[in-house]
Amino acid sequence: MLVEMTELLGRQIYTPDGRLLGEVDNVVVDVDQSKIDGLYVDETSPMLVEDSRPTNVPYRWVSAVNDVVLLKYFPRRVSVKKTAARAAAKEEEPVAPAAR
Repeated sequence: MLVEMTELLGRQIYTPDGRLLGEVDNVVVDVDQSKIDGLYVDETSPMLVEDSRPTNVPYRWVSAVNDVVLLKYFPRRVSVKKTAARAAAKEEEPVAPAAR
């Protein structure tokens, strides 16, 4: 069964254990290889992704596409780790002078 890329937009994405991740907001395409590279989810479930951050789900994780998208893999929980060095560097970033 062939599915056009535009038909994926708005479909709900479920993890292998049946938890709703979110809806497909965009499709990431590898133009050089003419294939779908991933599914972009703008508003994710806070139970699965820290702070409901947007995420790109690699298409190789997709198990089935029909009325919904079913994944064959998704991490138990996605979190963003901030290292002390990275946080300190961000605070010390120089501010560019205003253009005259």
